[in-house]
Amino acid sequence: MSTLKEPNIQFNLFASRTEEKLLPIDDHFAVDFVDTLAERESYNKHLFRPNTYLHKWWARRCGTTFRAILKHLVTDELLQGYYTAGGLENMVILDPMMGGGTTLHEAIRLNANVIGADIDPIPILQARATLSEISITDLKRAFAQLMSHLENKLVGLYDTFCPDCAENHPLQFLLYGLKVNCGCKQAILVDSFLLRHNSDNSKIQIDPNTHAIFVDAVCVAESDQSDLVALVEKANKICSDCQQKYIEDTSIPYCQRYEPLVIVTKCPKKGLRMLPVRKSDLLHIERADSLRPTAGFSEIDFVINNGPKSKSLLGRKINHYLDLFSSRQLIFIHHATEALDNFNPTVKLNLALLLSTSLEFNSMLCGYKGSSKSRPGAIRHTFAHHAYSFPYTALENNPIYAERTSGTLRNLFSSRILRGKKWSQNPEERLISNGKVSKKIISGETDLGTEVANFEELVADTKQFMLLQGSSVKLALENDSVDFIVTDPPYFDSVQYGDLAAYFRVWLRQLLPADVDWNYELANAAVDQHRNGNGQYASVLGEIFKECNRVLKKDGRMIFTFHHWNPKGWAALTLALKYAQFELVNRYVVHAENPTSVHIANQKSLLHDVVLVLRPKTEQNNTRWLLPERCSTEDSRTFIEECGTVLGALLGTGMSDKQIREAWNELIQ
Repeated sequence: MSTLKEPNIQFNLFASRTEEKLLPIDDHFAVDFVDTLAERESYNKHLFRPNTYLHKWWARRCGTTFRAILKHLVTDELLQGYYTAGGLENMVILDPMMGGGTTLHEAIRLNANVIGADIDPIPILQARATLSEISITDLKRAFAQLMSHLENKLVGLYDTFCPDCAENHPLQFLLYGLKVNCGCKQAILVDSFLLRHNSDNSKIQIDPNTHAIFVDAVCVAESDQSDLVALVEKANKICSDCQQKYIEDTSIPYCQRYEPLVIVTKCPKKGLRMLPVRKSDLLHIERADSLRPTAGFSEIDFVINNGPKSKSLLGRKINHYLDLFSSRQLIFIHHATEALDNFNPTVKLNLALLLSTSLEFNSMLCGYKGSSKSRPGAIRHTFAHHAYSFPYTALENNPIYAERTSGTLRNLFSSRILRGKKWSQNPEERLISNGKVSKKIISGETDLGTEVANFEELVADTKQFMLLQGSSVKLALENDSVDFIVTDPPYFDSVQYGDLAAYFRVWLRQLLPADVDWNYELANAAVDQHRNGNGQYASVLGEIFKECNRVLKKDGRMIFTFHHWNPKGWAALTLALKYAQFELVNRYVVHAENPTSVHIANQKSLLHDVVLVLRPKTEQNNTRWLLPERCSTEDSRTFIEECGTVLGALLGTGMSDKQIREAWNELIQ
């Protein structure tokens, strides 16, 4: 399918409508086509849009959906095809809540000039790094220098002795168990005694008493330590001797609550080896512990503030982020930080974001899922569950490991930087025909632009971008200066994403102290700080939308995606749009979420977004929608579609704020 036109099936919902010049998106959207692409993308978004995945960010929407939205704003029929380059030349597209930067990337690919704004500094840094053109050769050279520097500084710290060949080799990772106490003894809790389920169906296990490593019934490596503490699987949370619960000692730093148990390395003779931690391994750890103060990080710069997710850290007596890292990990970050000053600003920015995102795979919050037959040796990274989780079997990765294994700098450089930069020069889309998927490079298109400092420079050429850090309640833009606003507002009550991002912000502030304003105030974000609402979402979002109305050209459109089960979320959104004087032109429903994602799996989660097309409300423009009797909650698509209709209907009434809230509560049972 080369074009994005479908029969108009939406107008039967209108009670009345004044005649006006329509944009393509006003009366049609290629729902089936977009739905098919978005559903496939939702399973592997980072593979569809690798240039937007340099750094961790949450709740990204499908790039294919936003490309389609933007293509439906193109008025030249020759350029409306999804697989056709260009179409938005001389247009200015604004995303006032840009987050992961999807709108900016998709719009600049279509030759628009783009403005991205966000209150959080991380989206600003990521957009700057990924949209700016930079030589891949320069990046490779700089990365090689960084790795050489780290290998020289960390020499020996990540070595382990192999008893099979009597030589030292770099460890791949080290497994720990959680030290606990009951009423009668100390024990070490682990996820499982099973360490690896091999492809030949053999199983590698650790003996809970001797810590020896067995392959099936054969002992392949013994510990050289004495006075070993017995291991207990996590299912046994109560001591069988004294019948008291095992308790974690929260009086000591979090990183010291774990006992090193198993080294994973590769032997030239025997390949992958899992070995008990030996006395020589403990000496490397002790050496790192002695060097920990030399890393020079001050606890005052890493204080954990109470938030919806970070409160779980404080509840375990973890008061600063430094505690989440082993001594080796802190020394690694220290030497990486000092090396960054050797590079030019654009290279430094890319490498700093790489180092920051690598910390998701290099902390003592990382778990181990290597016992799974389908994922032998895999790391469960820090935010695998969109929250802080505390493993029993923790995994300390080796960030400078020579092979491209899970979470290493080499692997992340290849997958996050090189793949993204190559893709940005030749973006590709998926073609789906008869159930078969192929890739198509969009000839003449790039996902790159030029950063400018002001609006005059922005409109002087094409494919320019301007980044504004701060609340979009007040934008440094003139009235009627923006052609279209395309965005994805923050989820009604998902303040946890801003809270979780603090894990990265404290480190990026060390890596890039002068690149952005680090005085980020979570309280100024639109997301609701209160459980189930009753907070600032409607008021802050309303002010942002009001500002959008001011800067948007009168024949422009504001388009965004949204979904939520909670009537309070829909009511807050409606009130924000009402306050800002917008009306609904049309709404469409598209697939949005992967149902197997960890944060929504096995829950009655919404899998679809509504695409809301809005315009500034005037006396001449008075679109009215028919109010349904209720919003069916039987399935995701129907529910989202009917909620979109309700929103349009309520915006067209003269209801008070109280009546709007009551209407939503009545319509969503």
